[in-house]
Amino acid sequence: MLKTGDKAPDFELLDQNGKLVKLSDFKGQKILLYFYPRASTPGCTTQACSVRDAHAELQNKNVASLAISPDPVPRLKKFADKYELTFPLLSDLEHKTAEAYSVWDKKSLYGKLFFGIIRSSFLIDENGVIIQAWYKVSPKDTVPNAMNTL
Repeated sequence: MLKTGDKAPDFELLDQNGKLVKLSDFKGQKILLYFYPRASTPGCTTQACSVRDAHAELQNKNVASLAISPDPVPRLKKFADKYELTFPLLSDLEHKTAEAYSVWDKKSLYGKLFFGIIRSSFLIDENGVIIQAWYKVSPKDTVPNAMNTL
């Protein structure tokens, strides 16, 4: 697991519009990066809409928001359009970025084991260093955790 003071792993992923986005594109700006299991599910929608609703407040604090899931680009586009999401949703189909951030792990649902995203968020400073990491975060706590830390 990543912790305060660790260098945030860089990545290159496509966003909901097919544009290549790299963590290093945001040098000089803080980042609220969060990982979510699947677009358009109730928890993921709650989380994304709370980040959307805090967009102006986060921008005022020089914080960019990025979200990563294993969803394909077309699903992300549909999700972004439906909920008017104003920040990049990144597609990590092969879950390499999720693995780098230690958020790809075994999960259990109705007694069935599988691998998937452990909902987590990270606040990253202007130089790509983790300010704070929250593993197994509640969808509704992503923004308040970041704001309290800022």
